[in-house]
Parts: sequence; structure tokens; C-alpha cells
Amino acid sequence: MSSSELRYQSGFGNEFATEASPGALPVGQNSPQHVPLGLYAEQLSGSAFTAPRHLNRRTWTYRIRPSVTHKPYIEHPGGLIRGTFDELPTPPNQLRWNPFPIPTEPTDFVDGLITLAGNGDPAAQSGVAIHIYTANASMQRRYFYTADGELLIVPQQGRTRIASELGILDVAPGEICVIPRGIKFKVELPDGASRGYVCENCASPFRLPELGAIGANGLANARDFLAPVAAYEDLDAECEIVAKFLGRLWVAEIDHSPLDVVAWHGNYAPYKYDLARFNCINTVSFDHPDPSIYTVLTSAANVDFAIFPPRWLVAEHTFRPPWFHRNLMNEFMGLIFGQYDAKAEGFLPGGASLHNCMSGHGPDAETYQRASTAELKPVYLADTLAFMFETQLVLRPTRFALESKILQHEYYECWQGLRKQFKGNV
Repeated sequence: MSSSELRYQSGFGNEFATEASPGALPVGQNSPQHVPLGLYAEQLSGSAFTAPRHLNRRTWTYRIRPSVTHKPYIEHPGGLIRGTFDELPTPPNQLRWNPFPIPTEPTDFVDGLITLAGNGDPAAQSGVAIHIYTANASMQRRYFYTADGELLIVPQQGRTRIASELGILDVAPGEICVIPRGIKFKVELPDGASRGYVCENCASPFRLPELGAIGANGLANARDFLAPVAAYEDLDAECEIVAKFLGRLWVAEIDHSPLDVVAWHGNYAPYKYDLARFNCINTVSFDHPDPSIYTVLTSAANVDFAIFPPRWLVAEHTFRPPWFHRNLMNEFMGLIFGQYDAKAEGFLPGGASLHNCMSGHGPDAETYQRASTAELKPVYLADTLAFMFETQLVLRPTRFALESKILQHEYYECWQGLRKQFKGNV
């Protein structure tokens, strides 16, 4: 890749303009008759052409070859990636998984993708697919994109270096990145083995939540999101493109790297965000706020991404951990590091849990007893980072998720110690 590969531009949804070679960007015309430096002009649209201006997403790329120069796609077996979610009946049980093991055989990001659950239909641009990835090898002359949705990638172990058509993002645990629908990329592992979570959002693109009564500041600030600058790969060699299309994988041969964009301008681009920059809003009086107060990104009610980072707890006369609850929404949770404050044990970094629509959940018995008798002095929750993908449609687990050896069949036992305490009226 070009020497400018690890620089960034700041801002969420901004109109960016960047070139890896001076003079590569046309001036005053997106698609001139003769593009500078002998490049090809190609527009990448991420929204309907007639979408309102504030919702319109598109980027003009100036590349060494246009994207159509590959051979026909043929279907790939697909491993454990799924696009439909009716393999097994979906139980209403609370589900939890141990950390997903790192493979022993050489496995790159694509081969290490496993679908755990999902809903909706990518053909109708609705729903989500939730995957985990476990990898120990970088992608070599292999490139990936999904036409089904944008990818929200949450590394949990090991840094991922994501080289995309529009530039490079280094994403470490504690950071996230979003790869828009259709953008090709490869994943390198500069620190060795890596593991993480992926939310594939098949509906409207993620955006920052409205702040309402909070005002102009708080939660995730637009200035803290980083997009890459142009960085291209001029490689003439036998390569392959793996495409996810309507839930299936397809592979095409290509005689060069598709990451050959020398310059681009627009607002449809990958971006990264450091979760440590999230400005928590919390109660300073009493009661535990809804988890929506920790929303980083939202795609309406299709899926919200919320985090539970280090923060102060100061509420008085209040049960401080998350309360017992049943939701219309469906919650998939993961833990990046530390311990989640609603669970005393069993919820481990690299693991996951799923609580579907109207399935009761909340603190385990040990956490409930400890929190009910704790001295309510200010407490700083340190060294913890959990997250939640929350979606309006029931998340249907895949066969792998329900039959995996790392599924905790005894998860329900963590609540069995909650005994009757009712004293009644004398």
C-alpha cells in the first residue's frame, strides 16, 4: 500500500477528499472525459440516488482499473456463515456461550467467520446477522465484501489491520470499525491471533443517535470518528474476491488487487472509533437508566450498538446493577475485557449471551445479594468494557450456536438462588 496508509481524517459522515498521488483528484468534475494519471472514475453509491441530501451516501473513486474486471463468481461452500435463520426452532431460553476458541489450523478472517444468530432478510434490506470471528492468519491476495449489509467489527483480542479500497484502518480491542456495504477489504493480523464480534446491519446505515434533552454534547462525538486517507495497492497477481450476497459466499478470480483506488471523495467510507472517547451520561440522583443512554450508533430500531464502559456509579437509594427485566427488544451481548457488573461469573471476555424478546433476565443471584446490601458510596467501575447489539426482531440462533460445545447449558442456574423473600402483612 502507499506510504500515506496510516493517516486519518476526522468526523462522522463528512465529505472527504483524499489522494495518495498528487494530482489524482479531478478538480470541478467528478467524471471528466480524461481522468488524471490515466485512472478510471467509478462511483460507489450506498443509498438510493434520490435519497434526501442528508441521507445520501456516495463516493467517487479514481482507480487503476474499474471493479468489473474480475471473472464470474462461483458459489463457495461458506463454512459456518449463514443468511437464513430457520435451521432449528428458536427457543425462548436465555443463552450464553464461553469464549470462542482460536483455531489451531491456519485460518484467516473470512474462513474464521461464524454466524451465531440473525433475523430479517438482506434482500428486503432489513434485519441483522451476528457473527464472531476467530483468526490466526492474515488474508493473502484474498479480498472480501458483503452486499448484504454494513459490518460493525468489534475486536476483542488482537489488533486487526483492515486494508480497504479507500484506505487502511488499524483497529485494536477497545475500538470499533464500520465497513460500509459493498466496500472490498482484507484483514491482516499484526499482533497474531485475533478474535472479535461482527454485527452485519442489513437496514439503514448506522448513524449517531439524537441527543434530545441531553443537548449538543455527550455520548459519541462526531469529531472522534476517523476515516482513512487514500492508500492503494498496485499489485498484478492472481487474487480472489469473496462476496457475501443474499447470505451465501461467492468467489471470483481477478488478476490484480481490487484495492487500487488512488484517490476518492465523498461520504461513503469506512470509519473507526475509540470507545474510550465515549462520554457517558448517567444518573446523579437515583434509579438505574435504560441501556439506551449508552448508545454509540443506531440504525433506527433495526439495531442499536450500546457499550458499558468504565464509569462512576453514584446513585443513592438505588439498586445499581441492571435490574430484572423483560424486553420487546432482543439483546446480544459480548464482553471485550474485565467483568460485567450484572454477572458474578460465567460471562467471560470473548464469550456472548442472547436474551430474546420477553425472556426474563438480569443480575445473577450472587450479584443481586451483594448489590442489595452494598454501601452506596461513589464507586468507579474500572477495567470493564461490555457491549450490546439490540434489535427489534427476534434473533434466531444458528444450528452451530445451539449445538456448540461452548454453549453454557447450565446458564439458567445462575438465577436459581433467587429465593422468596416476601414477608407479607402481619
